[in-house]
Amino acid sequence: MKQYSAYLLDLDGTMYKGDDIIDGAAEFIDYLSNHDIPYLFVTNNSSKEPVEVANRLNRLGIKATADDIITSALATADYIANEQQDAKVYMVGGNGLKTALSNKGLQLKDDEFVDYVVIGLDEAITYEKLGIATLGVRNGAKFISTNKDVSIPKERGFMPGNGALTSVVSVSTGQEPVFIGKPEPVIMNMALSVLNLPKDEVAMVGDLYDTDILSGINVNVDTIHVQTGVTSLEEIQQKEQPPTYSFKDLNEVIAELEG
Repeated sequence: MKQYSAYLLDLDGTMYKGDDIIDGAAEFIDYLSNHDIPYLFVTNNSSKEPVEVANRLNRLGIKATADDIITSALATADYIANEQQDAKVYMVGGNGLKTALSNKGLQLKDDEFVDYVVIGLDEAITYEKLGIATLGVRNGAKFISTNKDVSIPKERGFMPGNGALTSVVSVSTGQEPVFIGKPEPVIMNMALSVLNLPKDEVAMVGDLYDTDILSGINVNVDTIHVQTGVTSLEEIQQKEQPPTYSFKDLNEVIAELEG
């Protein structure tokens, strides 16, 4: 296996499952830290602030700081601010998205007369919120969604994800949004800009083909699939564009790097 100068890492299914750390996750981060190899965690979760994500990782024994976290909320705020500074935004979402947008100097509004409508995961979603978002898009606001995940794993099972919420506004308006999170290039390009390294020196690590692996393929970086989450080895072998590598877990990756 090739030695890379930096790694982009998925979280759920790669670092942990629910409240349980995945075998090899902490050891892999320790290996990178001990060898001064930079890494970033790239997540489609827009509802949490980076410090909250880092705190969860630390509680599991995985070394992380807020600066190591790239969320779809951060990438969304960066995308809008680069297009239009001081833009007026109507958002549906959690505190992570609200903080990210505010920190970029964007104006958060409670009505449909805005420049952008942004949909992120909102576990307190209401008909009124979706209604204002729909009116905003119909009024000509640019429609943005943090990610297209149609379901998310919860303690009770798979629950509606942000892609499902987004689809309500899409169906009602006939407009498709700009998606920011994995597997789209926007969030990956933000992470790559933070690393500031040539693409051939960076690898994307993840368990889910349709988000993690495709996100690497879509920006032309090598991909490392780990068989600890959703997509199995058998499924990977049937893909037209397979990952660069596939391993049982991150312990196997460490063994390859040390070998």
